[in-house]
Amino acid sequence: GVSGMAQGSEAGLYPMKTSTGIDIISVNLLLENDTDPVIWRGPIIAGAVKQFWTDVIWENVDFMFIDMPPGTGDVPLTVFQSIRVDGIIIVTSPQELVSMIVSKAVKMAEKMNIPIIGLVENMAYFQCPDCGKDHKIFGDSHIDKIARRHDLEILSVLPLDPELAVASDNGNIENYEGERLERIADILEKMLAEEIPARKAAKPAPAVIIEREGGNELKIAVASDNNQVAEHFGHCEKFNIYVADNGQIVKDESVPNPGHKPGFLPVFLHEQGVDVIISGGMGGGAIDLFNENNIEVIVGARGDARTAAEEYLKGELKSTGSVCHEHQHHDECGH
Repeated sequence: GVSGMAQGSEAGLYPMKTSTGIDIISVNLLLENDTDPVIWRGPIIAGAVKQFWTDVIWENVDFMFIDMPPGTGDVPLTVFQSIRVDGIIIVTSPQELVSMIVSKAVKMAEKMNIPIIGLVENMAYFQCPDCGKDHKIFGDSHIDKIARRHDLEILSVLPLDPELAVASDNGNIENYEGERLERIADILEKMLAEEIPARKAAKPAPAVIIEREGGNELKIAVASDNNQVAEHFGHCEKFNIYVADNGQIVKDESVPNPGHKPGFLPVFLHEQGVDVIISGGMGGGAIDLFNENNIEVIVGARGDARTAAEEYLKGELKSTGSVCHEHQHHDECGH
């Protein structure tokens, strides 16, 4: 149900919306002609995946689903390494060869410490509308064997459903009615319910004083809009920079946001001598770049910019640790 090209601005790329308001982005939505082939080597594919994470303007997202190709190639490796994934659902089908590929994916996730929520078997059978008999068109199922081997839960077994195919072709997939995925929905709702209290109980960030030639001096940058902590790091109007000595702010200045380009702002603030960056939301890619530049990242802050810096110095600023796939806190991707 989504067609056309995604639009963007200097702020970033805007996802397309489905008829029911679900944000979506894919490589196909960036092509002038949706039948054009995408002939990219591994590093380019990996870069595009990261940009979907860092450069797309995601807002108010409760759950983010990343649909990956089967196997253990560049895309899943990039996702696992660059995004803090809360869990994966592995989809299989009855063929013996597919079960082998699924086992590889399970082992990859286990080696990279990615939680596996469970297994779903697709195209498991076709139920005859006349006699009601189930026909295993692609052979006997192997999902029980895979589940036992890796101690995983079977979340659902899905048949070939002509109504689902019609809904998909007509762009009405979201209106498809069925209860076969209710178990997955229940698990995800439980994960969300457990995550929010855990965030509220997060320990305060400790005050950090860095030894410099001029004494115990610390330079704190706060992404700001009208002197309030900006919700979106890369979209902020300016950076309020506070110089602290022995835990007290002794100087402040503001630097206009020079504009967002992937990987630019962490280097820019490093050149300004910044030791700590405080923002409402920030993407995982931006956090990694700040860490590479020895800049501490505090996200999830709200309210007056100077107050946020003072609370950090006192050890009273609680960082949610949120990155852009947790948008119930209005986090942003570093634009």
